Order: sequence, then C-alpha cells, then structure tokens
Amino acid sequence: MKTARTILGILLVSLMLTTVSCKDNKKGDTTTKTDQAEKKEYASAYVCPMHCEGSGSDEEGECPKCGMDYVKNEDHNANGHEH
Repeated sequence: MKTARTILGILLVSLMLTTVSCKDNKKGDTTTKTDQAEKKEYASAYVCPMHCEGSGSDEEGECPKCGMDYVKNEDHNANGHEH
C-alpha cells in the first residue's frame, strides 16, 4: 500500500512538471507574432509617426489605428540591401 502511494505521488509530481514546462512554449509563439507585427512597421516604406502596432505600408496613406498620415521611412531599402 505504501509503495502504491509513493508511485502515485511520483506520477503526480511528474504530471505537474510536464504541465508547467508546456506553458513556456506557448509564450514563445506570442512573442513571434509581436515581432512580426513590429517588423512590418519598421520594414515598410511608409510608417505611422505614432508607431501603432502592425501599421506600415509600401504606399502613402493613413494609419488604420490612429488615422494619422504615414511618413516616409528613411531607413527603408526597397531591395532589402544596405551598402
């Protein structure tokens, strides 16, 4: 009987550790989505002056979040190279 409780306790602790370690992987996915949204803003030819998340375009226009006119991104390189 004592052996069965010990085995059950070990299994319970193992299950708890597995659950905690799996939650950390989900956080990494969220960061990746945020990085992709920021990448669009900073890699576009025109960006929002308020740096709204996910804003940016290759054409002039307005930010869909705040309504401000886009400004030309001086750091943008059309072909992706810096020389």
